[in-house]
Amino acid sequence: MGELMIKTTCPYCGVGCGVKASPTEAVKGDQQHPANFGRLCVKGSSLHETLGEKARLLQPFVHGEAQSWSQALDVVAKRFSDIVREHGPDAVAFYVSGQLLTEDYYVANKLMKGYIGSANIDTNSRLCMSSAVAAHKRAFGEDVVPGCYEDLELADLVILTGSNTAWAHPVIYQRIVAAKQRRPDMRVVVIDPRRTATCDVADLHLPLAPGADAYLFAGLLVWLAEQSYVDEDYIRAHTNGFNEALLNARQSCPDMATTATLCGLPVNDVKTFFRLFARTSKVVTLFSQGINQSDTGTDKGNAIINVHLATGRIGLPGASPFSMTGQPNAMGGREVGGLANQLAAHLDIENPLHRGQVQDFWHSPTICRENGLKAVEMFDAVADGKIKAIWIMATNPVVSMPNADKVKKALEQCEFVVVSDCVASTDTTLCADVLLPAVAWGEKSGTVTNSERCISRQRAFLPEPGEAKPDWWIVSQVGQRMGFAEAFSYESAAEVFREHAALTGAGAQHGKALDISAMATLSDHDYDVLEPTQWPVNSKNPKGKKRIFENGGFSTADGRANFIPVRPSAPIALKDITRPFCLNTGRIRDQWHTMTRTGRAAKLFRHIAEPFAEMHPDDAQEIGARAGELVEVESDFGKALVRLTTSQAQQHGSVFMPIHWNDQFSSCARVDALVAPITDPHSGQPAFKQTAVTVRPWAHRWDGWVLASAPVTLPVEYWSRMTLSHQVDGWRLAGQRSLTVEQLRESIDFPVYEWVEMSDEDAGHFRLLAMDKNRLPLLWAAWSEEGARADTDWLANQFNIAVNGLQAAALLAGAPAEAGPDLGAVICSCFQVREATINEAIAKGADTAEEIGRVCRAGTNCGSCLPEIRGLLAVQA
Repeated sequence: MGELMIKTTCPYCGVGCGVKASPTEAVKGDQQHPANFGRLCVKGSSLHETLGEKARLLQPFVHGEAQSWSQALDVVAKRFSDIVREHGPDAVAFYVSGQLLTEDYYVANKLMKGYIGSANIDTNSRLCMSSAVAAHKRAFGEDVVPGCYEDLELADLVILTGSNTAWAHPVIYQRIVAAKQRRPDMRVVVIDPRRTATCDVADLHLPLAPGADAYLFAGLLVWLAEQSYVDEDYIRAHTNGFNEALLNARQSCPDMATTATLCGLPVNDVKTFFRLFARTSKVVTLFSQGINQSDTGTDKGNAIINVHLATGRIGLPGASPFSMTGQPNAMGGREVGGLANQLAAHLDIENPLHRGQVQDFWHSPTICRENGLKAVEMFDAVADGKIKAIWIMATNPVVSMPNADKVKKALEQCEFVVVSDCVASTDTTLCADVLLPAVAWGEKSGTVTNSERCISRQRAFLPEPGEAKPDWWIVSQVGQRMGFAEAFSYESAAEVFREHAALTGAGAQHGKALDISAMATLSDHDYDVLEPTQWPVNSKNPKGKKRIFENGGFSTADGRANFIPVRPSAPIALKDITRPFCLNTGRIRDQWHTMTRTGRAAKLFRHIAEPFAEMHPDDAQEIGARAGELVEVESDFGKALVRLTTSQAQQHGSVFMPIHWNDQFSSCARVDALVAPITDPHSGQPAFKQTAVTVRPWAHRWDGWVLASAPVTLPVEYWSRMTLSHQVDGWRLAGQRSLTVEQLRESIDFPVYEWVEMSDEDAGHFRLLAMDKNRLPLLWAAWSEEGARADTDWLANQFNIAVNGLQAAALLAGAPAEAGPDLGAVICSCFQVREATINEAIAKGADTAEEIGRVCRAGTNCGSCLPEIRGLLAVQA
């Protein structure tokens, strides 16, 4: 009989999937959780591979020296108190994360805004969701997602815009696919400059010009009005500002032909889309980072909301705009005021009544009176010396912020930097004066809120390792040491949650939909066994509520929603003469954020192992580069050195690069170092999707591999690290300067008992093996001008086998003597099914993705690989 499985929640994207986990068994999907009903993506399915104490931060450090918790906390409290006393509360800041639990977020927000007295607390949610937040607040009076996931299955038309849902939110994508299979008449439209995996389900793909989304939806509003498809009764009863919004839209997009031209689309495709929207009453428009991460992201969000308001499709079964959250608790953070321009409980800093309500509730000595600095502004203030102390929690801004090299330099120069994290070495922890060890997923306990407003429990199923502590405890201890002992005397996450829930009741007195006051009296036991519940949870809705605003009743002063006048414009940072390509950044299927968790799982490197830049083949040919070669991508702000891939799915003049790689995993691939620090004027969200860049070939003299069971520092221009097993990492290498055996040996800082070498220096071929005293491999390396053969899976397995003389020679060859044919790339990460296996199944008669799944299991778990499987079927058709 298996070990008892604990119900918890996945720590990755904003879907908020239920997970069943234990210390020793592979995780399973929770079939009773309403977000996923048991289904997990490959990242969620691999969570057990990311556990363990390897590379963890397990004790506090002050200026590089291990300290006790008491010593470290005293240092943090004293330095923050001294700086506040000498320079004022705005000289300090917190930068927090959607990876925090709601309870962690709540305590940090309370300390900064109610006790230090500054609003200088912002979150990495600023980078992914703040434009949607601003759009919701302008239209609805509050940051509220009106619908729920079920609406995606009830809709007759699903529009996916600015979202590669198949890769970024795979479980939601599979729910849409399953709904379409049940109801073939259901239609799906994908709006994206790239032809992504999500287009596999699309009846219509609109590959519009980068950043042109607002033109499309403004044109749709005009057309709906001209063709009498607007709901005039709904507009009169529940909205304000329709005529002004329509006038603005007409000035930019007076007719369908103009709209098509501005979007770079065939007019017939625009006509098809407009007619589908107009003639389908059940429409859900799901939007995500491609909309939000723009210098006009808020306007784009409101352009989408405008067409739903114009047709009365808000909060109804199968009909609503739907902002898909990027992180597991971005919404929970917003509920407690994690952004610099909001108070807890969805209340507003600028409103004196709201400020007074929160201060009275907290009994705090002060309250922030004006908005704090948003993320880009915050790190600019660090660079300028205005912020003299910053505390970074559970995030990696040296990788994820735009103009990331400036952020790195700012932190290196800052007077006092505190970082709370579960990982010892990240690009950001290397800048810290004080490191505080936090518990990670599997060890922490609290709540998260997903994209459909569903509050779920994260539960601990592992003990706290070393001296790691929950973030709410760490912040509370600092608050106590700063002189606020009574306000931060929490003894459990449940106690924090009850206080947060009670405060939302105060917010509801000001007309806010966020109200979980019915949870304010939960006992510790009730909190422990809390089932997933959608807010509001109050006296009217004691069991929660699926949809909001279905009958109007918006959170504005008059209860009416606002049409927002939108004047679309082209992105500021598009390509120019000197930098002719437009850089678009985003996620790939099997990695997450900056890889501090997914980078621990070998399975998640099998699909895509190296950082890359993807271009259209014609563009690659024009710059004189071929797929598989290295290219240098450069903007006005930074550069990267990555592998080139080509695809017809890319538009001419566009380049796509993933956000995940960093200085712990590659020599020069922090893509956000290239991104311009241009932000939306309403939300402060950076424009990660459009930066002007040049791309040029980077000719290397040699390339090769290193595999090692311990960290190595390699003296080469290009390297990219990947996890091959729990014991062994691999490094793909290339260089313009020569690499000698002596240089490689000198870079190794672990003891080696015996070296075995097989090299031909004149020919430029080098192979090297290092072993310990038991003749177990410690390091394997090979490099040459023609490239080095390396069966990395086989080699990684050899690190557990003692090597005799004959075996050493075979090992140096880099592959088994009886090696079979190359099976190609991994297509299905869940079951490690490679391309050749799928092609063999096709050759034997499997002519559908379902039949391939029955033959080799590919595509039968999370389904993220199904678009690629269908692509292989199409090639061989």
